Amino acid sequence: MRNNRWIPISKLILVIGFTALVGFILEIHAADIRKTAGARDTVAYWSAARLLVEGHNPYDNVSVLDLERRWAGYLDDRPLVLRTPPWSLFMIVPLGFLTPFTAWLLWMACSLACLVAGMKVCGAVFASEEATPNNLLSLVGYTFAPVAACLTFGQMGLPLMLGLVLFLYWEKRRPFLAGSALVLPFAKPHLLLLFWLALLCWVTLRRQGRLLFGFGATLGTAIAIAIALDRHILGHYLAMVHSASIKKEFIPALSGVIRLLFFHDLFWVQWVPLAMGLIWWAWFFVPQLSTWNWSVQGPALLVISMLVAPYSWLADESVLLPAILQATVFLYQVRSQLKTHNKVTILGLALLNVLLLLLLKAKVPLASGIYFWSSLVWTFWYFHAYGLHRRYAQIPVLEADDMKLAS
Repeated sequence: MRNNRWIPISKLILVIGFTALVGFILEIHAADIRKTAGARDTVAYWSAARLLVEGHNPYDNVSVLDLERRWAGYLDDRPLVLRTPPWSLFMIVPLGFLTPFTAWLLWMACSLACLVAGMKVCGAVFASEEATPNNLLSLVGYTFAPVAACLTFGQMGLPLMLGLVLFLYWEKRRPFLAGSALVLPFAKPHLLLLFWLALLCWVTLRRQGRLLFGFGATLGTAIAIAIALDRHILGHYLAMVHSASIKKEFIPALSGVIRLLFFHDLFWVQWVPLAMGLIWWAWFFVPQLSTWNWSVQGPALLVISMLVAPYSWLADESVLLPAILQATVFLYQVRSQLKTHNKVTILGLALLNVLLLLLLKAKVPLASGIYFWSSLVWTFWYFHAYGLHRRYAQIPVLEADDMKLAS
């Protein structure tokens, strides 16, 4: 009994000590952080929120650039404009009442909270009879390169990841909440198109009305909040999309690099990987629809969706954290059966993750395109782990033919 009382107290002391340490570090580096606030993507969230709470168009280039220059010390001629749809604005509205620096602090605190919560929920979703050590999951999760990129550049990938994890956790027991949680990753629907297509088919054919109602009600509420702040918000968003000239931009994803190398002026080429992904989707998802289990097969859809996404960045790949942790659990379960070449392969994939971390440490810009191969690493890591688990654990987590991806 004495130990049970002391464990929470020790955790509380650790939390207080860590918070004090973080506060001390922020105080020392506050001046430098303020100077670089305009270089982070968080400034786009802050400027959109500030314009929104003041009753202006959050997608207007001129207003955004003026605000970012005056308040955040932004130096570029091209403004950082928020490109996520109106139903995502509820996540950033509180930032509009703060300064760029305090908005960054709040966003970082929320992102870290989403990361910690996501890690905890993943442990519950992928729990097994032979529990995987928390230290191993923490090591893999907290050193996952897209997570570091998301925190470094102040992106919104971690809130999106938390929404996916909560969906996997609530899908069977609380379908309404599971549907509501999906509004978070729906802030960037283009990242997981195969996932959304599978969800639509599953909800329709399996008649998951409560889940659909939860998603629809929460999405409608999010849109209503945006319209209440700007009654022309839908028109403003469509105008921004029309004038953004995305077709002329280099997208540092696998699809963007393929287009840049071989089909520079043909924007439709960026959709070719997605078309190939649809073939895989029909082969993988449709035959298993009657026995589909989101917590088992769902992460595979996340991995392939990100691989073939027409528009994505390294930080966006933080939504793959549940898939990476699931693969880690599978590897741990068959650890005694791994051959030398399996261990070498796993070590090589881990070193590639370290290489991505070193590139981030060296401040190599995400837009450089040097990170384009990261989605290939996660795909190979995931299906390699699934293949080993299928072979040695003899648990039918996927259909046998699906393991061809691991070879």
